Amino acid sequence: MDAWKELEEEIVRCRKCPRLVAWREEVARTKRRAYRDWTYWGRPVPGFGDRNARVLIVGLAPGAHGANRTGRMFTGGGAGNFLYPALYRAGFANQPTASHRGDGLELRDVFITAVVRCVPPKNKPTAQEIATCLPYMGREMDLLPRLRVIVALGRIAFDGTLRLLRQRGQEIPRLSFAHGRVYELGEGLPYLVASYHPSRQNTQTGRLTQEMFDRVWQTVRALLPPEEPVEGGPS
Repeated sequence: MDAWKELEEEIVRCRKCPRLVAWREEVARTKRRAYRDWTYWGRPVPGFGDRNARVLIVGLAPGAHGANRTGRMFTGGGAGNFLYPALYRAGFANQPTASHRGDGLELRDVFITAVVRCVPPKNKPTAQEIATCLPYMGREMDLLPRLRVIVALGRIAFDGTLRLLRQRGQEIPRLSFAHGRVYELGEGLPYLVASYHPSRQNTQTGRLTQEMFDRVWQTVRALLPPEEPVEGGPS
């Protein structure tokens, strides 16, 4: 079986965290009134994007009525409504909208994942739940041999990424989260770029503006070496 497909199927079948399993399925049963005609995904959400990507975007977890409903990262919720237009403006996506799987969205040179694959109550996974889920992200990184930049959206994604790299034997010093900060993690490792999460809590209060977010993706572009031809493409 294709390694990507095998990993995706393993993620979707996962039931390792009882609290998260119960909550994701409860949300899928009760639904939000606006989406009462939807059949919610209600399962762990695998990463998606360009399997030749040089950029890995790391989020926190699926939204209750976003990715937990649609089955695709940052799709169908407020954070995605801010993220995908920015990726489109930066040339990393073929369209600025993301409403459901099969809507025609293609990512270019970007793969999107999260530190936790199931929606957590109150958007707050426990440390143990993060530890249980992180190996999936590590396996995705292993399948991205051209990886050059990791963009961590929010402090939990930032800390989770560093935790994973350290668990994999990388000697990385203590680093502070700050929006727009770029870290060189060491020879042979990707750059780490920190950004505020594009949640409504941040975007509607002005903590994260469109201009601030666009600068993050301009920075990412500047960190990438000139594109080299590769076989395959977006998936």
